[in-house]
Amino acid sequence: MPRFAQLVIGPAGSGKSTYCSTMLQHLGAMNRSAQVVNLDPAAEHFDYPVMADIRELIQVDDVMEDPSLRFGPNGGLVFCMEYFANNFDWLGESLGHVEDDYILFDCPGQIELYTHLPVMKQLVEQLQQWEFRVCGVFLVDSQFMVETFKFISGVMAALSAMVVLEIPQINIMTKMDLLSPKAKKEIEKYLDPDMYSMMEDTSDNIRSKKFKKLTEAICGLIDDYSMVRFMPFDRTDEEGMNMVLQSIDFSIQYGEDLEFKEPKEVDDESADLNYDEIFQGKGDS
Repeated sequence: MPRFAQLVIGPAGSGKSTYCSTMLQHLGAMNRSAQVVNLDPAAEHFDYPVMADIRELIQVDDVMEDPSLRFGPNGGLVFCMEYFANNFDWLGESLGHVEDDYILFDCPGQIELYTHLPVMKQLVEQLQQWEFRVCGVFLVDSQFMVETFKFISGVMAALSAMVVLEIPQINIMTKMDLLSPKAKKEIEKYLDPDMYSMMEDTSDNIRSKKFKKLTEAICGLIDDYSMVRFMPFDRTDEEGMNMVLQSIDFSIQYGEDLEFKEPKEVDDESADLNYDEIFQGKGDS
């Protein structure tokens, strides 16, 4: 039987841990079993129970304090993740093997891990060897995406992760519940954007002709091939969360292998009795 995984990725501060906590509660309310694994060796706290915590294997603070390494925060995080990649056995033992596992991996926020370093790609390949169907969930802060150029930057980061990881990816704008009503209306155009119209609106602000042509080429590529679209994520909106979850489940084909349960058979005598009781109750009322 396959196992299922959400690889929750994105820049620092995009709300990955909050997403994991909220989605875990949402799945629990649906009577669906799910677990979370923390893969951020620099994490200080989170408000969800973890199935496994990479800090039991290695921590950024320990690496930075090692006099023989002398790493800063970024170098320390990269070192930790490379050490993790050489010790996937620890993760395998922590995960065990339970049929129909549904696991959310709360990943670090260093964008280099998803754009050009091989660590996360190696993790994906290892999970696939363990029979996981993996979906990337790329988060960006909606408060950051309210200007055209910032939006294009976010799109390029999401596209880079898609190219490197080579897995189905759902792109999400988080923290929609923190936006003002005016900002929510403004950001709607970025959920299903017309890149050409956006370029026309901002073309007067681009002074360099070469930069303008490059930006137009990027926007044309994204628009013509519908390569990146974002879904809104408001943790107070149950219906919106359901739509996000359905998109993720569809991408990893969750539920297709679940056994169909036939309804219990009811004998004729019991059926007649229930039928009579129902209508007798109606007649009495």
